[in-house]
Amino acid sequence: MKRIYIAAYHQSKFGKLLGMTVPEIAKNSIEGVCKEISADPSLLDVGAVATACNISLNDQGLVSGLVASVPGLASKPIESVENACASGGQAVLSTILKLQAGMGETGFAMGYEKMRDAEGKMDGKLVGRALGVYSHPDEREGKTYIFPHLFAEIMECYIKHNKVTERELAAVAVQEYANANLNPLAQMNKVKLTLDDVANISDRNRYIVDGLPLKTYDCSQITDGYAALILATEEGLARLGVSKADAVEIAGFGQATDPLLKDGRDVLRPAGANAAMKRAYAMSGLTPADVNVAEVHDCFSVMGALGSEVIGKAKQGEGAKFWVDGKAAVDGECGINLSGGLIAKGHPIGATGVAMIGWCFNELMGRAPEGLQVKNPKAAATFNVGGAICASVCTVLKR
Repeated sequence: MKRIYIAAYHQSKFGKLLGMTVPEIAKNSIEGVCKEISADPSLLDVGAVATACNISLNDQGLVSGLVASVPGLASKPIESVENACASGGQAVLSTILKLQAGMGETGFAMGYEKMRDAEGKMDGKLVGRALGVYSHPDEREGKTYIFPHLFAEIMECYIKHNKVTERELAAVAVQEYANANLNPLAQMNKVKLTLDDVANISDRNRYIVDGLPLKTYDCSQITDGYAALILATEEGLARLGVSKADAVEIAGFGQATDPLLKDGRDVLRPAGANAAMKRAYAMSGLTPADVNVAEVHDCFSVMGALGSEVIGKAKQGEGAKFWVDGKAAVDGECGINLSGGLIAKGHPIGATGVAMIGWCFNELMGRAPEGLQVKNPKAAATFNVGGAICASVCTVLKR
């Protein structure tokens, strides 16, 4: 297999893109990432664009055609990719596989979501319906907000099975908000929270579903944003004028999909997620012990805990403890979601998986914001999820 490298990363500030149109998002993301290495878009051979709500929220299909409208990209093999909240990771894999197949030596993976209107306002019911279609029909009845409800059930299961408390899981959100305070591109970078704020009920922190433990601060954000990577083979790096010393290798990757129906699956030991992560490690020749940077898909706080188990940094059932003990902090055993994660950085669905890899690229290159840079970063892991831990895309990165 050809070695595949990340040559550049670029993203918008996550939060509100206001009046920016979808064609403008496509143009800004591609031209922005190319500007990072002073490359013309015409140097890119292939590409993929990820978005999940483009039709339901933006009345726009065939987004690949919009990307092909960027000068220099016409007539290139570009595809639109949708895999629910794992769409961004899937776009990265799509471009990798094109390069592996010999369709080119350079490419891009871009993801975006426009979930708010031109004034930055969010229609909760509309967004809830748009995201709800990524669940199994049999698990929608009686649920006002489908995914918060499904993950509230997962959270309850995690708490009862592993004998942890809501307060212990609150440590995930507290640390991520603190990280976001230092990340200028994070949606919640001006919001400060204490453990009591997250663990206790208040006017701003209420239970989402009666009888289930999930609260407001346990949830990720409704977010506008875009993110883009340039990927290349060794030959492609040379064409782009990027040295291997200025690139990060995607040393391993894995993708797996479990049945969409949550009922009947062991969500505390997600088979697909574990299989995808295992493949990524095997391909990379690295182990969890080599990794000291990671981004995991914390769409809800329980997934921050469970994600640390999937990437192999915490033992089964001890993910919450990993966070409580400070092992996920910037100076801990493995800096996890130093970006702020989906909970505080933001969760623009199609961009999320791209941004996870992009953050790890910056960490490995020593380019993370002050206070969030891991000392001596060795290798990184990412875990991107779609649905109720259904679709999983995992990567392992190294210098």
